[in-house]
Amino acid sequence: MRSVRSMRSTSLMNGDRDSVRRSRQLRMRRGMYVLPSVFTALNIAAGYFAITQSLQGSVADPTHFDYAAIAIGIAIPFDAIDGRIARMTNTASDFGKELDSLADVITFGVAPSILAYSWGFRMLPEMARAESRHQLLQVGAIACFLFLICGACRLARFNISKNPVPRNPGRPDRKYFVGMPIPAGAGVLAACVHYFNGTPITVWWFSIAWVALVLLVGFLMVSTWRFWSGKEISLVDRHPFRLMVLLAGLVALLVLFSEYVLVFVALGYLCSGLLARLAYSWQRRRERARLRAAGEVFP
Repeated sequence: MRSVRSMRSTSLMNGDRDSVRRSRQLRMRRGMYVLPSVFTALNIAAGYFAITQSLQGSVADPTHFDYAAIAIGIAIPFDAIDGRIARMTNTASDFGKELDSLADVITFGVAPSILAYSWGFRMLPEMARAESRHQLLQVGAIACFLFLICGACRLARFNISKNPVPRNPGRPDRKYFVGMPIPAGAGVLAACVHYFNGTPITVWWFSIAWVALVLLVGFLMVSTWRFWSGKEISLVDRHPFRLMVLLAGLVALLVLFSEYVLVFVALGYLCSGLLARLAYSWQRRRERARLRAAGEVFP
């Protein structure tokens, strides 16, 4: 009898241990699902902070514009981290994807468009012709709205596309984005604002150049040109020493010379897409000329 009772108690204890272990695993699993959403929430918080700072900025206190630009820049790694965590932990879900897209619209669409308008047009002084300032403000508002629409369309196309191929394909062993990603587009505008330490534009011809840049970024987001994705970079390699040294050097440069480094990286990434498209067109023209000289038909 005692042996039977001991066996029953042992089985009950083992059952309790198994149930406790399963409950712990379930809680850990739920925590892993929540973790990517935490970074997405931080992304939204940075976008909301950038919007509030953009509305408070002025010529007398330009630091609010600079804070807004910095918040958008900080949100970019948050946007990259949440997706990587979800893939690494195998916790990707439809809810997380939708929340991430909505967060990108807020932080990289609404926030930079408001910052671009407030920093680039709203602080313009009165001109000799009063209607000239009003017209320039209208043009700026339309340009910033088009940036927002282009960013939203870029996100929608990204969500429904499966293995998209750019119009100017690159190396087959590398992965590319089709069109400039919306975080990179927002980063270009934020980097330019941060380069001037938030000091707003007060010269009309500078505002016209700002219109051109905003429209160019919007066009690149909805284009089908290739942009480097960086997905081949991995931090889990056996020997990530070189990459870690490179990242440490980049962080040091950001701390010391953030204005110059960020605008150089942002504009360099923008120009990389333009140069890739020009190089592809030049290569096709050369190939077309060679085939015509050989008497062949070029498709």
